[in-house]
Order: sequence, then structure tokens, then C-alpha cells
Amino acid sequence: MADELKTSERFPDPAKTIAQFSVLETWGKSAGGNPIYAKRFTSGDRRVLFIGGVHGNETEGVAATLGFFNEFIAGDKIPATGSDLLFIPVLSPDGFLACSRHNGNAVDLNRNMATKDWKKNERGEKYYSGPAANSEPETQLLLRVLEEFKPGFILSLHSWKPMFNVNGPAHVYAEKMRSQLAYEITEDIGYPTPGSLGTYAGWERQIPTITFEIERGLPLAEVYPTVRGALLAVL
Repeated sequence: MADELKTSERFPDPAKTIAQFSVLETWGKSAGGNPIYAKRFTSGDRRVLFIGGVHGNETEGVAATLGFFNEFIAGDKIPATGSDLLFIPVLSPDGFLACSRHNGNAVDLNRNMATKDWKKNERGEKYYSGPAANSEPETQLLLRVLEEFKPGFILSLHSWKPMFNVNGPAHVYAEKMRSQLAYEITEDIGYPTPGSLGTYAGWERQIPTITFEIERGLPLAEVYPTVRGALLAVL
């Protein structure tokens, strides 16, 4: 199941989808000047950071955050799970609106964080890491969240081969998710990811982090019903 063999389904009206999240709070602006919506929901002591849309062309991740939003947040029905939840449904609105992996500066946000192995590469590359580590406003917002919110667990939604990619001491979370969805658990996604959130938070700072790679090509209408149980197992 090679990366090139599957394509994510596009949202028919991404601007309308983004607008649904506007009932949340505006926590920052993207490189392209689009609002980044987020909100903190406190119902317990366990701090969970729940992120979608880091790569705007991996629409399965946004379909999952939208499903969670519609079921719980839009109707003010956040379950009392014991979690203090910080919800960022689309970290890269530029990318989502353009159905692009990159933000408005053509940067791959999951290669822009100042990890020990961060390295500069050439603009125009698929994994363009930016002119400098932490150069992007989306990355800077995420860094502020990590510093101020201090999550005890991070769940970041992407799409590729179906897997729970474990970053740092997160196996217990991956096992809970696999009890609801039979995806592979692995610490190795199969290629280097310098500058990624998983490396920065999970491996270098030992914050349990799961990069949830939802099956790429899954029809958008099927995404949330497919992943709902796995999400609720850890949220």
C-alpha cells in the first residue's frame, strides 16, 4: 500500500467545513492569514491535546475531527471522560483549503519543529522544512500550546498506511486504540521524520504521542464511524 497508490478524498467545500469550527475560539493565524480554531474543554485532570489537519491534503484526519466535533462539541455534549481536552481540529487551514500538504509558505509543518535532527532542505520539496526551525506561525502556536497547556498525551491525526505510530512512552494508549480498531502499532513509520511533532514531543520530551495514520483513501463519510471507538478509548 504505497503512499502514491491512494489519494485522500477532497472535501466538496473546505471553506464551509472550516467555517463550522468558527464557533470555537481563534487561537492564532496561519501563514496565509487564516484563523486557527481551537478550544479547551475541562472535564478532568488528564491533559490531552487532540490535533487534526497538520497536513491539509490528508483529509481523513479532518473528517475525524469534524465527526468528533459534530457529535460532542457542536451540541455541547463533551463526555466526562476524566480528560482536560485541548481540541485543534485543523492546524493548517491554508493546507486544508488548498488540499495541500503545505501551509501558505509552502512548508511541511510536520518537518518544521526544532528537533535535534531538524535540517534545512530546498523550497519546493515535498518535505520542505522551512527557512528555519520553528519559522511558521502554526508551529509557534503549537509550541505555545505545549509550553502552557503541558499535555500528558498527544493525539495527532494523519493518513497513510493504517497504523498507530507510537512516539515516546505511548504504547498503553496505542493498545487501547487497537482494542477498538485493528491497526498496526509501530514506533517506525517507515521513513525519517525530522522536525515532526512525534519526534519533538514524543521522543525528545517523553510526552506520550500517537500519530494516528488513518487509512488513506477511506471515503470521508466512513472515516468517523471507523475511528470513533479508537478515539474515545483515549480521549
